[in-house]
Amino acid sequence: MTKEAKQLTSLIDGLRKSLDDIHKQRVSMKLSGAEMGVLDERRNNLLLTIAALDDRRSAVQGLIDLGRPHVIRVH
Repeated sequence: MTKEAKQLTSLIDGLRKSLDDIHKQRVSMKLSGAEMGVLDERRNNLLLTIAALDDRRSAVQGLIDLGRPHVIRVH
């Protein structure tokens, strides 16, 4: 499971870099309305994908955590 968590983390990082690239394109270039719309659509799709993958990573991490012994505190 830790392998899957690591893969998800690297995939999310790559998608976030793509978001940065989209932002740079939007700011640095003179774009038509249609081109901005396409970039906005790509950005929205990336944000949704990142959110879904982040949820998946959280679930995987939760399963990993369940396999670890709980720390018992003695007062």
